[in-house]
Amino acid sequence: MPDPSAREPLACTVVIPCRDEAPALPGVFRTIPDGMDVLVVDNGSVDDTADVARDLGAEVVHEEVAGYGAAVHTGILAATTPLVAVIDGDGSMDAGDLVELVSVVDGGTATMAVGRRRPENSGSWPWHARAGTAVLAWWIRHSSGFAVHDLAPMRVCRRDDLLALDVRDRRFGYPLELMIRASRAGWTVHEKDVVYRRRAQGTKSKVSGTVLGTWRTIVDFAGVLR
Repeated sequence: MPDPSAREPLACTVVIPCRDEAPALPGVFRTIPDGMDVLVVDNGSVDDTADVARDLGAEVVHEEVAGYGAAVHTGILAATTPLVAVIDGDGSMDAGDLVELVSVVDGGTATMAVGRRRPENSGSWPWHARAGTAVLAWWIRHSSGFAVHDLAPMRVCRRDDLLALDVRDRRFGYPLELMIRASRAGWTVHEKDVVYRRRAQGTKSKVSGTVLGTWRTIVDFAGVLR
C-alpha cells in the first residue's frame, strides 16, 4: 500500500542563477522543499559552483552570456515542469518559503507568487538598493495597478505563462521588465513576506556589492523604462 506520509512531487523546478556562489549553495540546498527539482544555471563562474551544485544533486546547465536575465531565461528553457520558481543562490533567502508560493500558483489563486523581502537587519539590504526597488515598485503599482512591493528575486509562476511574456532583457533589468509585462498581460500577483538575510560569507553581490554593479543595474533599468 502507498505510504500515507509520502509527499507527492510538487511539479516545480527551482531555478537558481549562479555566478561564483559555491560557498552559499550547501546552505541554500538545505532549505529546498522536498519534491522540487533543482536546476542551477552556472553563469560564468570561476569557482567550483557547478561541481558543488552537482554534488548536491542539482541539474546544472551553463549560460556563457553574462547577465541575470540570460541565466534565468536559460534555466526556464531547460526546466520541464509545469511550474518554475526562481531564487537567488547567495543564501539570503529560505527556499522553504516557496511551498506557499507554489501552492498559490498551482491552485490558481494568482498567476505569479512572489516573496517580498523583509530585511533581517540593517546590513541585509543596502539602503540604496532598497530605496531604488521601493521607487520602481511604487511606479509599477501606480501606473498599472499591479500590486507588487518588490522586484521579487523569489518568485513562482507557470513556465508556459512566463515564456509567453517574452521578456527580452538579459541583464539586471529582467525583473523589472517581467513585472511590467506581467501587469500589461493582466496577471494577478500574490505577495508573501520573506526574511532577507545577509548573503553567505565568501560571496559578493553583482548588483549592490560594487559601484560598477550598481551603475550597470541603473543603466539596465533605464533601458527597460524607455
